[in-house]
Amino acid sequence: MLFFGSLGLLSATEFLIASVVFLLIFVTIKSSWKRIPQGLKPLPGPVGYPIIGSMLEVGKNPHLSLTEMSKKYGDVMKVHIGMRPVLVLSGLETTKQALVRQGGDFMGRPDLYSMRHVVDGQSLSFSTDSGEMWLARRKLVQNALKSFAFSLSPDSVSSTLLEEHVSKEAEYLVMKLQQVMQEQRRLDPFRYLVVSVANVVSAMCFGKRYGHDDQELLSIVNESEQFVEVAASGNLADFIPLLQLLPGKSLKKFKEFNHRFSTFLKNMVKDHFESFSKDNIRDITDSLIELSQEKEEKNMKTQLPTGKIVNLVNDIFGAGFDTVTTALSWCLTYLVIYPEMQKKIQREIDETIGSERKPRLSDRPLLPYTEAFIQETFRHSSFIPFTIPHCTTRDTTLNGFYIPKDTCVFVNQWQVNHDKSVWKDPFVFIPERFLTASGKEINKDEAEKVLIFGLGKRRCVGEMIARWQVFLFLTSLLQELQFTVQDGVKVDLTPRYGLTMKLPRCEHFQVTKRSTKKTTE
Repeated sequence: MLFFGSLGLLSATEFLIASVVFLLIFVTIKSSWKRIPQGLKPLPGPVGYPIIGSMLEVGKNPHLSLTEMSKKYGDVMKVHIGMRPVLVLSGLETTKQALVRQGGDFMGRPDLYSMRHVVDGQSLSFSTDSGEMWLARRKLVQNALKSFAFSLSPDSVSSTLLEEHVSKEAEYLVMKLQQVMQEQRRLDPFRYLVVSVANVVSAMCFGKRYGHDDQELLSIVNESEQFVEVAASGNLADFIPLLQLLPGKSLKKFKEFNHRFSTFLKNMVKDHFESFSKDNIRDITDSLIELSQEKEEKNMKTQLPTGKIVNLVNDIFGAGFDTVTTALSWCLTYLVIYPEMQKKIQREIDETIGSERKPRLSDRPLLPYTEAFIQETFRHSSFIPFTIPHCTTRDTTLNGFYIPKDTCVFVNQWQVNHDKSVWKDPFVFIPERFLTASGKEINKDEAEKVLIFGLGKRRCVGEMIARWQVFLFLTSLLQELQFTVQDGVKVDLTPRYGLTMKLPRCEHFQVTKRSTKKTTE
C-alpha cells in the first residue's frame, strides 16, 4: 500500500520517465547475459554506467581515449557506448585477422539510426547491405572509377582523363591562389582546395566544373563538414535509442544536408537521363545508366535499377572530394612546418620532371621521397581515425574471445598508426621511414602497415583514385608554388574529431610563385 500510495506524489511524466529508465537499465543488463561457449573468453573492457555506458570516459576524442583503454584491456575489448556494446579493435595483426583473414565475419554494417538518412539508407558505404547485390554494385563502381581514371584524354595522347582533369584544375588553383594572395596578402588554402578537388570528382561523375565562387557547389562542399562530424563513429541517437525522439541540432543539420545533397545529385542524374546517348558515354553517370539499361535488357540477377544510380554517385562524389581535400590540407600544413621537406620534394620534382610538362601518374616511382612524404602524412595525421563502423555477420571468435552476431565494431586506425610496437618514434614526422636503404624506392612492407582506407571486403572503393589525386595535386602545386606561413604564426596541428579529422582553419598561409630555376641545396 505504501508503494502504490507514493505514486500519487509523482506526476504522470515523472512516472513514465522512471519506467523508461528502469526498462533501459534492465535491457542493458540483460544484453550482457548471453551465454559464452565453453573454451572461449568473454570480451574484456570497462563496466560503464547504466544508460550512458562509458561515454564519459570515451569523451570527444575517442581515437585517443580508446587507444589508452586498449593499453589496459588489449587489442580486442568491449566498450558500452550508450546502451550499445561496441567491440573496439586495435593492433595491426588483430585488425588484419578480423578484416582480412576473417573478413566475412566482420564485413557487416550496424543499423545506425543516423545512417538511415544517407540516401534513404541505400548508400553503398553506410547501408547494412552486404549480400550478392551489394557486391555486384560495389564492383560496378570500381570498374567505372578505373575506366574513367585510366581512359586516355581526348585532348592528349599521353594523359589519362584523371591526369587531365587534375592538371587543368591544379592550373586553375595555382592562378586562384596567386590572385587571392595579391588581393589579401594571405589566405586559407582549404577554402580553394575543396572546390578544386570537388571539380575533379564532378568532372568524372557529371562532366561539369564549377567556378570557385559558384554558390551551388559551395553550399554543398562547405556544409559537408556537418556530415563527417555526425558520421564519425555514429551519433548519440545511434547508441541511446530514446534520443531518436529528441534529435539534437547536429542530427537535424545532418538530415538537412543529406536531403539537400541527395536533391542536388538527383537533379544531375535526371539531366543525364534526359540527354543520355549510348553512342556518347560522357562520364561515370552515363556509364552507370548504360549498365542499368543493359542489365534490364538481359534481365540479369545483379540488375542495377535506375533509382540506385543516385546512391552510387552519392558514394563516389561524397567520399571523393572530402577525403582528398582533407589529405591535401594536412600535406600543405606539414610542408609549412617542415620547409626543408618542401624543398626536398621540389628538388625531386625539378630533377625528374622539370618545368616543361605537368606531373603524371607514371612519375610516382620516380619521386620516392614525395611518395614517402604523402605516406607519412597519412600515418602521422591518421585523418581517418576509425573506419566506418563494421558489425559481425555471425557469431564468431577473435584471439580466443567470443563475439556475438550483430556486434558493432570500431576499428581504431589511429592506434595502429601510432603503435610503438609497429613504428619507431610514432609521434615524430619522418618520411624516410618509408624509403628503402638506398632512398630510391618505397619500402612496400612499411607502407602496407599504414591504415587509412580500411582493410578487407569493406576497404574504401575509391582508395587508388584518392591516392592518385593527392599525388597529382601535390606535385602540380609544388612544381609551381612555394608555401609558407606569416612570420610569428604558430600552426596548430590539433585536429577536430570527425569521420575525417580536419585541422583548424589557418588564414595565414603565404603563396609565392617559384622561379623556373631548379631548387638548389
